[in-house]
Amino acid sequence: MRLSGRPGQFVPLRRLWRSLASPFYRYRYARLIHSTRVGLAMLVSILATTGIDVPHGIWASVTLLVVIGGLQHHGNIRKKAAERAVGTLLGAGFGLVLIVQQNLLGSLPLTYVLMSIVAAICSWYAIGKAGYIALLTAITMCIVAGHGDNLIGTGLWRTLNVLIGIVIALAFSFALPLHATYSWRYLLADNLRDCARLYAYLLDDTPLSSEAKLKIFLRLNTRLVQLRSLLPSVAKEIHVAQAQLEEIQRLHRSALSALEMIAMGTFLQQDAVRLAFASQCGDEVRAVRGTLLAMARALRFTAAKPLEMPPARLAASIAPGLAVHLAPELQGPYWLGQRLAEQVERLRALLLETGPNWHIEQRVRRLPAQSGLGR
Repeated sequence: MRLSGRPGQFVPLRRLWRSLASPFYRYRYARLIHSTRVGLAMLVSILATTGIDVPHGIWASVTLLVVIGGLQHHGNIRKKAAERAVGTLLGAGFGLVLIVQQNLLGSLPLTYVLMSIVAAICSWYAIGKAGYIALLTAITMCIVAGHGDNLIGTGLWRTLNVLIGIVIALAFSFALPLHATYSWRYLLADNLRDCARLYAYLLDDTPLSSEAKLKIFLRLNTRLVQLRSLLPSVAKEIHVAQAQLEEIQRLHRSALSALEMIAMGTFLQQDAVRLAFASQCGDEVRAVRGTLLAMARALRFTAAKPLEMPPARLAASIAPGLAVHLAPELQGPYWLGQRLAEQVERLRALLLETGPNWHIEQRVRRLPAQSGLGR
């Protein structure tokens, strides 16, 4: 985007554009962007229906809120809109059939029985993978048909309004899209960076207190739960099998468990033991820490091209036969450190394997690299 004029005239506008084009800033201000987008979409829905006097236009706004009101990520919105469209068409079809049979036969008891049967069938499928579609089918049937006393024109107008709401919701989902992929990457990068910092503290002369360690692990586990909820949307956005993302999640969780056992255990509570561990196993700790930071940097700063993961280097850092010469009190943390190194290396390899799929936006401005990723 080129802006002409006097130097400095459009500097604020350029800064705003760079911020809006940056996935990281959209991630940081996701709630503000989402609420603004929903508000604007609601205004467009109102103007589109009331401006041309579309009957029953409120259902367009209701549908809009159902589709994007509680969903901010692009992958979720597309999935929800598709399910909403299928459920709407099925429900509208049932509703129109009920209206037609009521007009032909004029039997309200029969209409009530048929509506109850459809509701029962939808409830059967509502407990399962197609639950949202089944539930919307029953709801839309009631919206279109009422209790069988709606006119055929009313049913058609309500069906049209629901479809209008879906179209508007999809259109606004493409405006400054909030991809779940970027949220997943930034959260994972934050966790890997915290893991690197925590692991490096093991080599410090003054260790962290138990309370400080507990706060760090609470923060790590909170992000881990948030990452798990993003996996279905990420899989749809980057076209990666969810099983691969689940494996990344499992490796991440395993690495956290190994690190927690090292940091919270009684292995390194004594200063002499900790200093001996830093002296004899420090190279391996620094190698793991370096790989964690490199992965965090790749996830955080690579925005417009596939991930650039660090080369495998953990195996070269492991001294063969070191465990034989370690004191008994160092065997535990050393063994756990080896398990942590294995998990980190497998995580690095899996992120590298899926790296080509992380390229979402062709014209996203790449954030400049920053220094100071260490402790």
